[in-house]
Amino acid sequence: MTVLVTGAAGFVGNNVVERLVNKGQSVRALVRSTEKAQKRLGKFGDKIEIVQGDVTDRAAMKKVMRGVSAIVHTVAISMEKGGMTYEEVNYQGTINTVDAAVDNGINRFIFISQNGARADLPYRFLASKGKAQDYVATSGLAWTALRPSAIFGKQDEFFNTFARLLRLTPIVFPLIGGGKAEFQPVSVLDVAEATVRSLEDDSTIGKALDLGGPEVLTLGEIEKRVMKALGTGRILFPAPVWFLRPIVGIMQAVLPGSPVNTALLELLAVPNTVPNNALVTHFNMQPIPFSGEHIAYLRDNTAGQALNKFFTNAVVN
Repeated sequence: MTVLVTGAAGFVGNNVVERLVNKGQSVRALVRSTEKAQKRLGKFGDKIEIVQGDVTDRAAMKKVMRGVSAIVHTVAISMEKGGMTYEEVNYQGTINTVDAAVDNGINRFIFISQNGARADLPYRFLASKGKAQDYVATSGLAWTALRPSAIFGKQDEFFNTFARLLRLTPIVFPLIGGGKAEFQPVSVLDVAEATVRSLEDDSTIGKALDLGGPEVLTLGEIEKRVMKALGTGRILFPAPVWFLRPIVGIMQAVLPGSPVNTALLELLAVPNTVPNNALVTHFNMQPIPFSGEHIAYLRDNTAGQALNKFFTNAVVN
């Protein structure tokens, strides 16, 4: 069986590829950026087949599917950049991928969705993922949707952003939105493991499974854990969303690698917790905590790397 992984050079995608390779699985890796693919997938050599393509190209997706037995669809953008929109990539890109699978007679489809995603929400990112999940669920495919909370790991954008900003802001640091928003950080290793297990587990077919870590943490608690991982401290001051919105708007407009946009800032109003954690209830796993050695990767961030990321949007490996 050959598994096609879309977004294979992305954060979740390359971790799924690694887990599949370690299990001796044949993998076709669909990537958009050859630079990112070389950095993140080059180590696998001829163990995988790398194909350049874009889920927004319907015709190309049909060709990519040939000879594939199952699909893990990880492609999504959390921030709109370079003319790419949530609707074009997250929603229409999923439609194109599903339709190509149907046309090629591929039945098994694993969709990496998002905790809290729902088509009727006023938040465009979550709505795009919700509409995409709905399309997958009505496709007639043997589908599974995995809905993780905020994912942490070496290449993550969310938690590494706090580390980068801390490297650039001495003495004080904003307690974003008052620090009250709740998350249930889940390790990318656990998400990758659940993804690969789902391919082999028919009891996941037709199910949307929420994935989270072992703890519910407020954003304030997360900021403090990031500081502890960096071995530093700051005076935290409450920064309400209305105060941050114009600042984030300026960053979004002038920085190619802006760490946040106004659309994501609004998501602080949506709880990102997982009351029914399928890692525990379905997969019988012990989720990795957002603490200690598991977040030691945050120390790799330096002020120079932070500036390079924000001003050039450099690929972080």
